Amino acid sequence: MTDPLLRAGTEADIDALLQVERRAAELLLGHGAYDLFAMHTLSPQNLQDGIAHGILRVAEVGERAVGFALCGEIDGHAHLFEMDVVPEHGRRGIGSALLESACSEAAARGFSTMTLTTLRDVPWNAPFYAARGFVEMPESLWGPQLGGIVVRERLLGFPTQLRVVMQRRMSGR
Repeated sequence: MTDPLLRAGTEADIDALLQVERRAAELLLGHGAYDLFAMHTLSPQNLQDGIAHGILRVAEVGERAVGFALCGEIDGHAHLFEMDVVPEHGRRGIGSALLESACSEAAARGFSTMTLTTLRDVPWNAPFYAARGFVEMPESLWGPQLGGIVVRERLLGFPTQLRVVMQRRMSGR
């Protein structure tokens, strides 16, 4: 396989990235949260906001988007809102490369921490992030915006017992 090209996302990527998200969600078929993930996807505006004010990193293979990482700012920290890789390109290091690219960009922008919410019981979710330096973040350290994300997820019906908030300190900070 050719190494992926990692680059900043552009408006021209939006439709392809929405398709990447839908395709990646297929990996959760059979999981109790699948229907919720399928119903609550990113909007084009979410990606436009990432381009304009956040971090949107795209992985491209053969001039085709195969993955992306979307970050913004929550409570003064970088926050990973979404990261997806299409199934046929999974388990090839693209997710790790996207995550490191997003973390490097966040650190370059002055963020000392990145946070995220994810599923505890899915190997390519919490265990994946834990292997890359993320640790569970106690509720006592959540800021109001991060707490609001968790409340919204709960109200949408995401399985609270399976959700976990994680954080990673940026290297050298």
